Amino acid sequence: MQVPLLDLKAQYATIKDDVLKQINEVLDTQRCIGGPKVEELEEKIAAACNCKYAVGVSSGTDALINSLMSLGIGAGDEVITTPFTFFATAGSIVRVGATPVFVDIDPVTYNLDPAQIEAAITERTKAIMPVHLYGQMADMNPIMQIAGQASLAVIEDACQAISSTYKGKKAGEMGTCGCFSFFPSKNLGGIGDGGMIVTNDEELYHQVFIMRNHGSEPKYYHKYIGGNFRLDPIQAAALLVKLPLLDKWSQGRRNNAAYYNEKFAGSVVQTPVISDDCVSIYNQYVIRVPKRDELFKHLQANNIGCDIYYPVPLHLQECFAYMNLGVGTFPVAEQAAKEVIALPVYPELTDEMQDYVAETILDFLS
Repeated sequence: MQVPLLDLKAQYATIKDDVLKQINEVLDTQRCIGGPKVEELEEKIAAACNCKYAVGVSSGTDALINSLMSLGIGAGDEVITTPFTFFATAGSIVRVGATPVFVDIDPVTYNLDPAQIEAAITERTKAIMPVHLYGQMADMNPIMQIAGQASLAVIEDACQAISSTYKGKKAGEMGTCGCFSFFPSKNLGGIGDGGMIVTNDEELYHQVFIMRNHGSEPKYYHKYIGGNFRLDPIQAAALLVKLPLLDKWSQGRRNNAAYYNEKFAGSVVQTPVISDDCVSIYNQYVIRVPKRDELFKHLQANNIGCDIYYPVPLHLQECFAYMNLGVGTFPVAEQAAKEVIALPVYPELTDEMQDYVAETILDFLS
């Protein structure tokens, strides 16, 4: 049996006609930059996130960069974040000239450990960037309390967590702003790159809005140096078809996660732990196992898709060697990087496919 890590063709087959219809509407108008599709998607994403404003941008990475630039964060500033995340989190901070200050993670949720944040704050700290990893929101109440006491912005890297909740609050709703990615593999994925920034801050919304178009307002008049961060209307068109299905698809992932959890119960497999405060969207279903690297090869040999999110913590990446943060600096993140592995969890999986995945893993580990 063959079980891919993700099967976008299976998803696309159910919505193909609607997607092509929406895209053809864009092409017929030849409104290929901005336009009504982008505006409609912004309104609907803002509403879905319980936010007043949303600005479509070119990617999740550019959402982070635009947010940092719009908040005036740059050279000499520091942003506290996690070393256990996709590269764009820290990369965006460096891209604007600021310095990422890493804090270790919670060993259970893999999200930023709020208990370690205060010790990392200096006079140069301007923001905290928690990541809602694997579809589960970080422990936001203490993060927001610390940020409030220190007058820091909070940029939610919610690129893996659209529609997930923490104490009833939506991802992107609690921070100064929230950033989403529409990379094709996300729960709400486009047909290329795309992203969104949400906020309840009217002034920040206005700044983000003009910064996505080279900082010009009006056209050809530049008070700021922004970037080309515009969301393509063809991406917006496809996302407008998918958005109404997001909750159904995410529930399908939760159902599949529960199925795996039952299969792995009583074994050495450590299944994902979701806080009682959270509803996860399972952007990834990540287990921890002994002999992870051997299992990875075994799954591949048996035609089972899997991946490691993430094999090298950011502080140990070669490009950050200048920080002199060696092995042992963030032990919880380093240990997780040696043991985690993501399994197929997309909603189109069948019980037979999941049985095959689980049995292959259990047979190997036994």
